[in-house]
Amino acid sequence: MIGRFFTKTVATAVAILAAAYILKGIHVNGTATALLVALVLGLLNSFVKPVLILLTIPITLLTLGLFLLVINILIVKFAASLVPGFTVDGWVSALLFSLVVSFFTSIIEAILGKGGNPQ
Repeated sequence: MIGRFFTKTVATAVAILAAAYILKGIHVNGTATALLVALVLGLLNSFVKPVLILLTIPITLLTLGLFLLVINILIVKFAASLVPGFTVDGWVSALLFSLVVSFFTSIIEAILGKGGNPQ
């Protein structure tokens, strides 16, 4: 369990650094900041996001799930307000950031496998 948590956090940090390199509106001040952002995003996605999803079920249904993108943007912007050295310039950057991080994290985890050991 600790190995999976560590692997997911490091994979997310690498994805965050990749997103900051690719996207102009994302700024991360180094690897330590990326690790902290990964931890904060993990906590927000585990505890805050489910509550937001539950509270916004009606609007999510009306928008056929597109409101979940707004929730992702809010989570990223909230993380940026909590972590010094991590800035997100605007809503579009936050949306692209969440998409790029999800993409790279999926690739890294597919390479490493679910438990963190290469397959």
